[in-house]
Amino acid sequence: MNKLINIPVQSNKHNKPIVTDVFYNKNEIKKPVVIFCHGYKGYKDWGAWNLMVDEFLKNELFFVKFNFSHNGGTLENPIDFPDLEAFGKNNFVLELDDLETIINWILSNSEFKNEIDPENITLIGHSRGGGIVTLKASEDKRITKVISWAGVSNFGVRFPNPEMLKMWEKAGVSYIENSRTKQQMPHYFQFYTNFKENEERLTISKAVANLKIPQLIIQGDKDEVVKPIEAKNLHSWNPNSELLIIKGMEHPLGCSQPWTQPKMPHYLAEVVKNSISFLLKK
Repeated sequence: MNKLINIPVQSNKHNKPIVTDVFYNKNEIKKPVVIFCHGYKGYKDWGAWNLMVDEFLKNELFFVKFNFSHNGGTLENPIDFPDLEAFGKNNFVLELDDLETIINWILSNSEFKNEIDPENITLIGHSRGGGIVTLKASEDKRITKVISWAGVSNFGVRFPNPEMLKMWEKAGVSYIENSRTKQQMPHYFQFYTNFKENEERLTISKAVANLKIPQLIIQGDKDEVVKPIEAKNLHSWNPNSELLIIKGMEHPLGCSQPWTQPKMPHYLAEVVKNSISFLLKK
């Protein structure tokens, strides 16, 4: 196994490092590429994400996970949120740009040339990351499969009501408390204006309806953050997609931060198993 951790891939568009982990068996066998995107208030090392790596490697897959450049982490401290200013400046278009940067970097890196199959690229995203990978899969013809774990179906409905929007615009910033770290995490009003300026591109229903590649939607029936109806909506917009509802699973897929157990939680293990079966399917 070759494991490359905390590579500061430079964002071409935003001049900020994207902290990236790459895992593969170094054997000059061309492997399907799997790129994992974390969700809102998440990061590449959250919960039990690191424990799922071995399952991808066992199946001879080239696995990549990364922190979005403005997720609030830094190169020195990629866990939690030491850079709240960057967090406040994040938006959906930034995340799509970061994902494109990662795809381009993998495909152009000479070190990986004999280890990857550039014609076989799967995107996986959790929660908000599920929405991001679905949008990218729809607009980037290099992507051959897409998988969402508790993925959102509509970014627009997650903004506050008109009265709250006016208050947010007047203040220029709003804050949400991180229940674990107790940080007051900012969102500058640009987050909303950037969405409105790019709303057509960021409409997930349109992206899903336009998908011409295999799509797997995995959802827990006990998810209170991204409710099961969102997965059912995604499936209805693309009847050729596969929908898997896991009984008893909540939004974190059985994980918590920090995760101190030596094995993945049961639900995450089931999600990973089904995802690998899907992406290896001919």
